[in-house]
Amino acid sequence: MKKGAILLGCLGVILVAVVVFILFAVGVYNRLVTLEETVTQQWAQVENVYQRRADLIPNLVRTVQGAADFERTTLQNVIEARARVGQMQIGSEVTENPEAFRQFEQVQAGLTSALSRLLVVVERYPELRANQNFLELQSQLEGTENRITVERMRYNQAAQAFNTAIRRVPANLIARILGFVRKEYFQAEAGADQPPDVGFDFSQPAEQP
Repeated sequence: MKKGAILLGCLGVILVAVVVFILFAVGVYNRLVTLEETVTQQWAQVENVYQRRADLIPNLVRTVQGAADFERTTLQNVIEARARVGQMQIGSEVTENPEAFRQFEQVQAGLTSALSRLLVVVERYPELRANQNFLELQSQLEGTENRITVERMRYNQAAQAFNTAIRRVPANLIARILGFVRKEYFQAEAGADQPPDVGFDFSQPAEQP
């Protein structure tokens, strides 16, 4: 009789422990899912602002092409940089692939650089600086660059919260078992918090096509 009671007691303890573990695992899983969905949502916002920038470029190119003797190389660099961005097939899974993430970052940085150069060169063309359509596009691009910086920062914050959660004990055991993977971060570049600067020295003559 005593042995039976002891056995039942042991089974009861084991059952309680199992139930507690299951409840703990479910709680950890639900929290990690919430954090991961936040990362995914914020990544979508990053994609949206980058796409907005890419969508503005065709109109910008058409407007700039109307200027007499505009630097052909500068304009071509923007067109090619945008084409490279368009060729990239990306999704939220890129946040878990270091190589793909860095490639995405480099391609977008290339377009940022090409646009910055174009906006600098434009200052040598009075007809463009007086073109209302161009001025509006320039303003939208600068606003988009600022928005890109903000959304990248918010993505990094969401990724940090998720990455911290999957490393903490004992949640890291559940994360490992269930296949949660670390998210990549955007790396800050020098001057990344500023829109393209259009206030340089324009004393150099424009390049002739």
